[in-house]
Amino acid sequence: MQYAIKTSPQQTTWNDLLAVWQEADKMEVFHSAWNFDHFYPINVPDTTGPCMEAWVTLSALAQATSRIRLGCMVTGVVYRHPALLANMVSSLDIISDGRLELGIGAGWNEEECDAYGIELGTLTERFDRFDEACEILHSMMTKEVTNFSGKYFNLTDARNNPPPVQKPHPPICIGGNGEKRTLPNVARWAQHWNYAAFDFDGWVAKKAVLDGICRDIGRDPNEIMTSIHQSSENLDELEENCARFNEAGLDLMLFYIPPPHNPAILEDLAGIAQRVG
Repeated sequence: MQYAIKTSPQQTTWNDLLAVWQEADKMEVFHSAWNFDHFYPINVPDTTGPCMEAWVTLSALAQATSRIRLGCMVTGVVYRHPALLANMVSSLDIISDGRLELGIGAGWNEEECDAYGIELGTLTERFDRFDEACEILHSMMTKEVTNFSGKYFNLTDARNNPPPVQKPHPPICIGGNGEKRTLPNVARWAQHWNYAAFDFDGWVAKKAVLDGICRDIGRDPNEIMTSIHQSSENLDELEENCARFNEAGLDLMLFYIPPPHNPAILEDLAGIAQRVG
């Protein structure tokens, strides 16, 4: 099992966030580092606090590191036109020397969308939009010209030049658990699936569903990395959970590090990773 860190750019400072990422970059035990894509803090009582924009922050962190892979877990496609996002992905993959992972999801935050005048839509509309966005992103990262006609997006001779460094494209990570829409998109497009919850039994059940969908379309499930978040707040419980997921075949454990951010926590997390293996 590999290990990663995730630091949300909310209720923190740039210098504190930077310090954690630069220290993790020095530690070979960490495969990757991730942020999130929100404009307001989430999972807190007060959402009026500071929250830095994901992709600007990620670009700066790419320049401030040299080894660790990096990505946004996950980018809400509702916030950016997929043709624009494809250009952002390609540019950042070049800037990071091929270290970028592309995390994408349908989006869900009504508070942000309402405040910013973004039409989130019903669940059906969100996933119809997501289907189109996945197809466009893949095409624009792998083809010289993309033409697309859909309900939400229309492209005519759209180019994405220069293309990403990684071939055929940076690994696509899709986050979510829905069996009707999300997991079929994982099977079709993704190289990485993030289970968007924290429980062991739920991950096992959804992994079995994803494996079945992959077999139905003729894809090897082992081609898709699987990951889950676990909080770093209780280290004893975290180590027990890591051991359990490792035994069950999880590919990537993401240590979520809540603010305030301090690189000192990385030594404890590295110790867990080394003991669990």
